[in-house]
Amino acid sequence: MFRIRITPRWELGRRDGAAAEGGVPAEADTTALIALLAAIAETGAIAEAARVQGLSYRSAWGRIKQAEALFGQPLLVAGRGRGSTLTPLAEKLIWADKRIAARLSPLLQSLASELEGELERTLPVPPRALRLHASHGFAVAALLEQLQAASLGVELRYRNSFESVAALSHGECELAGFHVPIGEFEAAAAQRYAPWLRNEKHRLVHLAVRTQGLFAAPGNPRRISSVADLRRPDLRFVNRPAGSGTRLLTELLLARHGIAPREVAGFDNAEFTHAAVAAFIASGMADVGLGVQTAAQRFGLHFIPLLRERYFLAFNAADERRPDLQALLSLMQSPTYRAAVAALPGYEAGRTGEVCGVREAGLAA
Repeated sequence: MFRIRITPRWELGRRDGAAAEGGVPAEADTTALIALLAAIAETGAIAEAARVQGLSYRSAWGRIKQAEALFGQPLLVAGRGRGSTLTPLAEKLIWADKRIAARLSPLLQSLASELEGELERTLPVPPRALRLHASHGFAVAALLEQLQAASLGVELRYRNSFESVAALSHGECELAGFHVPIGEFEAAAAQRYAPWLRNEKHRLVHLAVRTQGLFAAPGNPRRISSVADLRRPDLRFVNRPAGSGTRLLTELLLARHGIAPREVAGFDNAEFTHAAVAAFIASGMADVGLGVQTAAQRFGLHFIPLLRERYFLAFNAADERRPDLQALLSLMQSPTYRAAVAALPGYEAGRTGEVCGVREAGLAA
């Protein structure tokens, strides 16, 4: 019934709090400015960018000039007959905005979903929405979008894979999202989930198969080729948080190559999502990280594939006939959702929506 949307918003200001030359305010909301700069980067012309943004040419120029006065340096380089290009400062503003969105949007989306549930529980007869706890992923985000479009209520909370399956075991949610590598690390990962998943109690639904690999800067200037390179002292690594499935995968990969975590520069630096890792590297703050191919492509990074993994949603077998869960499963099995998953770079949807037992999936203790 209720729909809450929370988006990141940030401002830039002068440390001294003084107005810039010409009376320009000492602070600026970046939302409109960055949208205009991104449009200029895409179209190559202020006039066309202004049209896309619904602004007059004069208003667009005024917005740029006001920001330039605040920064004290140009944001655009105008060439004769060649349109306009962004300066390094303008490009960095766009990347800053992308990094903020990558780090905060999943957390804010999760908070919005929790607040929706709290508001609805104040109703005389509160609806019993499915509670989904899951590690963040692009197929999960696509599922949430389609559930909302179909007016199917789900209360989402982004947590790491191990927290999610533990929450299901403790009755804190009805659905738990987690991922397991395919191949040599599968048994080790399955053993980590074994304390919470029981074949006689739980069922699994395939969400997707996705490719994990190393992220590097565009063009791979540091010539990164494998996990063995993480031992190099000239490489700055960015990790995922402790307890996440990707962190476990990182530790397993390092062990296979005989690399101790202390040998990896930046091992303790962590970002919450794959997209946040990609944004961190794209902004030049790290050289390499581990994540899914979709995130690498969205940030224009070089991607070195390492392995594939299965992403599941687990639920209690006793809930399988619940009408709302059946509606969710039907949506996951629909051609529309499968097409959305298949369209994600590095994702496969061949088994999306299939339901199986824990033992059948090879995850039983």
